[in-house]
Amino acid sequence: MNTGRRRLLVRAAAGAVTALPFVRATGAPKPEPFPVRPVMLWVPWAPGAATDLSLRLLAELAGTALGQSVVVVNRPGAGGTMAMGLLTQAEPNGYTIAQMPQPVFRAPFIHKVQWDPVRDTTPIIQISGVTFGVLVASESRFRSLDDLFAFARERPGELSIATNGVGTTPHLVLEQLFTERGLRYIHVPYKGTSELTLAVEGGQVMVGVNSSGFGPEVDAGRMRLLATFSARRSKRWPQVPTLRELGFDIVAMSPYGLAGPRGVPAPIVTVLHDAFKKAMFDPRFIEDLAKYDQELAYLGPADYAKACRAEYAKERAAAERLGGTRSAVN
Repeated sequence: MNTGRRRLLVRAAAGAVTALPFVRATGAPKPEPFPVRPVMLWVPWAPGAATDLSLRLLAELAGTALGQSVVVVNRPGAGGTMAMGLLTQAEPNGYTIAQMPQPVFRAPFIHKVQWDPVRDTTPIIQISGVTFGVLVASESRFRSLDDLFAFARERPGELSIATNGVGTTPHLVLEQLFTERGLRYIHVPYKGTSELTLAVEGGQVMVGVNSSGFGPEVDAGRMRLLATFSARRSKRWPQVPTLRELGFDIVAMSPYGLAGPRGVPAPIVTVLHDAFKKAMFDPRFIEDLAKYDQELAYLGPADYAKACRAEYAKERAAAERLGGTRSAVN
């Protein structure tokens, strides 16, 4: 081999060796840090409702942990399921999340929807559960559930009762309480707790059944609580009986949490979970929940996903007992 050819081969080999570190360094791009911009949290209730107020505080606290703002956007209506359509259309990048209330597991068996609450979501964290109750204005003639039943029996179709929407837990409990006894009432759905409370207090409707955002009104003596849906009496209102104590085998708590679209990467789920877990265990948030007679009901991503599947199966079984189901996606 002549000297010129040997020099060319040596130079080529040296070039290949020096290029190898460059190839290794640029072969796999580094993942983008998360988050680098605000996270949007869809809340399916009206502004000023108890859950809305609690989630706004939670978002503020979680934003501090994330180093980015968590922006709350309200989308009330459809019994708390309006955010699901928006969630399923969002990119699974962690920047769009939503509250998952109990009605999203029930709606597919009642209405025609284009989403599945288990298949189309990525569970992040379970936060708490809701205390429900039956309430009337302080000057109301009704002092007990028996008074409501008696009025409905004497004056069929005249008793007006407000809830936070068709297909919600309060609505289904009402159906069980009244229709199983052959009694009729006028159902008046509202988008939020504040609207419902004002309607009951102002006499537009005779009775309200809702989550415990009504607490301040009861504490102030402007409204009277007739019964709660909890398994045991409220520490806040120990004089008020539960439905079970009154002879009705009904306990309704409606756990809720946060979820993203289907396919959010596990590292991003972890970041969101850790920030919201830190926020929900902040004493300010715990104190805020107590105002609405709520307590923490924490579950991490895996356990929350399992709980979501269980709730969906429970709602399917309940719908089948009532006479058939509708496909989750039509």
